[in-house]
Amino acid sequence: MKIAISQPAYLPWLGYFDLIDQVDTFVLLDSVQFEKQSWQQRNRIKTPSGLQWLTVPVVFRGHFGQRIRDVAIRDPEFFRKHLKAIELNYRRTPFFHRYFPEFSEILQSHSTSLLVELNQQLIQWLCNVLGIRTELFRSSDLDERGHRSELLVNLCLRLRSDFYLSPLGSAVYLLEDIDQFADAGIEVGFQHYEHPEYSQLFLPFQSHASVLDLIFNKGSESISTVRSGRRRAFRPGEVVCEMGSGDNQ
Repeated sequence: MKIAISQPAYLPWLGYFDLIDQVDTFVLLDSVQFEKQSWQQRNRIKTPSGLQWLTVPVVFRGHFGQRIRDVAIRDPEFFRKHLKAIELNYRRTPFFHRYFPEFSEILQSHSTSLLVELNQQLIQWLCNVLGIRTELFRSSDLDERGHRSELLVNLCLRLRSDFYLSPLGSAVYLLEDIDQFADAGIEVGFQHYEHPEYSQLFLPFQSHASVLDLIFNKGSESISTVRSGRRRAFRPGEVVCEMGSGDNQ
């Protein structure tokens, strides 16, 4: 049984959904500390002048150290700015009118929710659009304890998984704790993803935008594009020389 665990991101990139697509169970890690100005609250869309940030405003002042599960959205009207930016830059894409109404409804209806609830709803909707059937959990609902890799091991054991597929960006600390997984009988692999190119509205092609960019441009072909970037997972002994991509979300 394969599992992956990652923090819930806002409108994630292609590689995030490749990770979900490869496993039986995916855990949204919302029981750890929130990081301001991280992928947890923002991502990028493609515009004629390059990639543009869309950031969800959250309550942070006076809440340092809060868990992701507790982060509140500061301004529920933020969705208007995001929808306007998305419509302005994607309304001429081939599949904009197929997906935008439902996306707009989700964004608006959860703009007064906690950040994790918004992200979870969007991730689940994006999985449905892509045709990914992996079961999603939130770590806060599983109520497992532990620090760093200890928590990941406990989540794997709770969900009876014997293979943990990790995002490559987590290798820095995970390799230090690799024995904890081995002692629990859990094999570890690291995602190997090479961002594919596809037709975008504006040239030149730019990678690492939100998966929304792919969906609006490619429609039902999106999942095959996501999967085209997949490579054989790195084993722990192979991963050291492959680390260092700052764009991995």
